[in-house]
Amino acid sequence: MKKAGLIVLLLFGLFLVFDKLIMPLYISQGSVKVVPDVLNMDYDNASLRLRQAGLEAIKSYDVKYLPRVDSNIVLSQMPEAGTEVKPGRAVYLVVNKREKPAFAMPELVGREEFDARQIAYRMELEVSEVLSSPVAKPEWDGLVISQSISAQSIVRPGISFSMVIGKYESPVQETKKIAVPNVLGKSLVQAQQAIAEAGLPMGKITSEYSALLVPNTVISQRPGVGTLVSPDQPVELTVVIMAE
Repeated sequence: MKKAGLIVLLLFGLFLVFDKLIMPLYISQGSVKVVPDVLNMDYDNASLRLRQAGLEAIKSYDVKYLPRVDSNIVLSQMPEAGTEVKPGRAVYLVVNKREKPAFAMPELVGREEFDARQIAYRMELEVSEVLSSPVAKPEWDGLVISQSISAQSIVRPGISFSMVIGKYESPVQETKKIAVPNVLGKSLVQAQQAIAEAGLPMGKITSEYSALLVPNTVISQRPGVGTLVSPDQPVELTVVIMAE
């Protein structure tokens, strides 16, 4: 019995030596792998490099979508590069989320065109067309007055929309019109006075012989009576002179 007990103790001692000394020594002499740096690599290439290093790649996705970042580029890795691990260890490679999240369309009305374009760029929205439309108030000049997709509508990055920008033009001041006075039948002096009082200049005066009409009387005028003309429109008259 004593002999059997000694054998058991001997075997247990050998096991402890193997587990505590030989195995750690074996592991320390080439049985660990160093994790390579695969950051910013394409996932397929990163996975191949890990396999060549005796490790396994597992794809993981970032918790949020990163705009304008390729969904196949390694953003981070765990364990980090340079870490010593056992052969076959899984290395988690984090890439961007593939599905672009939906969000509410921003309110662009009232913003300057440049600001609206910057917002669209940051949210990965495409401005397909920018139109202009006249506005009555100068404070709306250069601002977005409408957008083809209304604010708060649910959209995704990449969608296109159009905007209308206000364009203010000062109203053209219309020239005041003057009604040509009626000077028919008046003497030339009276006609000239009436035309001057109306604010119109005198034009050419033509004479016409007549044995029946009173001399120096206006028998025609141009423009006609009541015609609305600009202040610089001359009035031409025809007056009677005595026949010889």
